[in-house]
Amino acid sequence: MQTIAIVDYGMGNLRSVAKAFAHVAPDQHVMITANAEEIAAADRVVLPGQAAMPESMAALNASGLRDVLWTASKDRPFFGVCLGLQMLFETTEEGDVPALGYLPGRTVRFPLQHRDHDGTALKVPHMGWNQVAFPAHARMHPCWAGVADGSAFYFAHSYYAVPSQNGLIAATTNYPDPVCVAAARNNIFAVQFHPEKSADAGLRVLKNFSTWNGTV
Repeated sequence: MQTIAIVDYGMGNLRSVAKAFAHVAPDQHVMITANAEEIAAADRVVLPGQAAMPESMAALNASGLRDVLWTASKDRPFFGVCLGLQMLFETTEEGDVPALGYLPGRTVRFPLQHRDHDGTALKVPHMGWNQVAFPAHARMHPCWAGVADGSAFYFAHSYYAVPSQNGLIAATTNYPDPVCVAAARNNIFAVQFHPEKSADAGLRVLKNFSTWNGTV
């Protein structure tokens, strides 16, 4: 039986993510764990995240899990969810704190006075359902298998990732201009939306990750 380890560093939407994975991958052992040995032995690793970046990075640094996560990010399927996507990049506007730096780029905030192209005010946080688009280079990624371009996912975020290389962008959503909401490189795949709250499309992404071998 293969194992999916959902990393517990004291922050994040752990139980709903674990419940969703258990639903789509009943033949795998899904565990929430803060144990470095269990993470090291897992076949797949999930980094969830919620709340603010400074507090989350402080909690992760205090957990003693950074070394095992660094190794996992290099050698097996590795999935970031919500803030777990933003944490993979290098820097953030949300406090003067370095992130994990697995992917080149930064995280920035939507403007406080955010406007649509016609001048209509847009809410920050970006909250609710929005459609995503796949760039041509990412449409065939295994984690998008069976997910139609233009599918809607559920969002709740005030910050978003700006990868330093366009090739890292695996999906965008318009708010009102395109922003990165999924990133991928080698064995890493990460999403800004909440797949566990995104109905069939979100569950399909989780199912795809649960069978993905980390190659593209």
